[in-house]
Amino acid sequence: MTQSPATPLPPPGERRRLRESRSLTQAQLARRVGVSRETVRAWESGRTAPRGRKGEAYAKLLITATTAPAKPGPTGPLTPTETTRSADSADSAESPEISRRSAESPTRSAAGRAGRGQPSWSVLEEVADPAALTPAQAFDALYAFCAPALVRQTYLLSGRRDLARESVERAFQLAWERWPEVARDRDPAGWVRAASYEWALAPWHRFRPRYRHPEPPPSQPFDRALLDVLLHLPPPHRRALVLYDGVGLDLPETAAETEASTPATANRLLHAHATLAARLPELSDPLVLHRRLAELAATEHLRSAKPPEVRDGSERRARFRTRAAVAFTVALIGATALTLCTAPTRYDPPVPPGETVRGVPPRVAPGPLSGKERELRTKLREELLHGPERLAPQSR
Repeated sequence: MTQSPATPLPPPGERRRLRESRSLTQAQLARRVGVSRETVRAWESGRTAPRGRKGEAYAKLLITATTAPAKPGPTGPLTPTETTRSADSADSAESPEISRRSAESPTRSAAGRAGRGQPSWSVLEEVADPAALTPAQAFDALYAFCAPALVRQTYLLSGRRDLARESVERAFQLAWERWPEVARDRDPAGWVRAASYEWALAPWHRFRPRYRHPEPPPSQPFDRALLDVLLHLPPPHRRALVLYDGVGLDLPETAAETEASTPATANRLLHAHATLAARLPELSDPLVLHRRLAELAATEHLRSAKPPEVRDGSERRARFRTRAAVAFTVALIGATALTLCTAPTRYDPPVPPGETVRGVPPRVAPGPLSGKERELRTKLREELLHGPERLAPQSR
């Protein structure tokens, strides 16, 4: 049974202010405590109460925030590079603990994995107020923040540069069509990431003419070997590996995004790690594997389209589908009207089949004559020719 932390906790309304006074984001605080960002958000909103050793660590961080001088925060919006740099600095302070947990179990905690080199949408939420942005501005901010990383991740999944860019564009086009739903989602970046992964791993791409032939492999031999091993993994194993070792999600979040149970996801990761270790033994270390995946995705210099182009493409597709639906409806109405105009207005009963009358021989259809019939016809013709002369009446 867990107990509440001995250090007194401030009220929920004060917890976020104390965190912001230390210039910490929810993701950074979650890494230090060893929980997920959703857990920190629930603690700050008061939906759940911190308990156990993690709750004690969370309380100590908040209490020290009241005594320690506040660090100067950024003067402007954080770029993905600055976010990555701050995340790497936080991870470097905890690297011994991360290495120990990685060696003990494949299900490492989010403290050593979440947000490593991956832009977080929570940073954008804290820098800019989403309520003050128009839908187009919020969409453009989400696209600029997440699209470059998503293109590299989908390249690891598909091994094709064009398909990676197409998957990200289709995912964001779908997000723009359902923008009210995506904007209210707790994790818009995760929503778009799941959509792009589904498009990249769709099995029907193999029937497209442009994707029947393989693309040129990476120039470096080790990158070619790593990409070859990734593409030979089953798609569910490959997706779990990219989310867990590439993106940096913990095991429950990886299982939730892949719509699988936690034991099934852990089994997929174990098989994927075993395959990688058998082909490339130097990738047995999770930190080395994460670094090599990032380097493989970064060497291709993949670029994504501009946000206005994606929004315009989404609107064009929506207009095309609307016009197609209207045209189909008009054609259906026209066909129904034509059927009503040409259909008969009365009922004509069908003609019953004929009945056989007894005593009357059936009619014989014309056909070839038999031998006797031919002899009879010849005889009749001869008699007509050599019969008596025709009598003519004479007048008196």
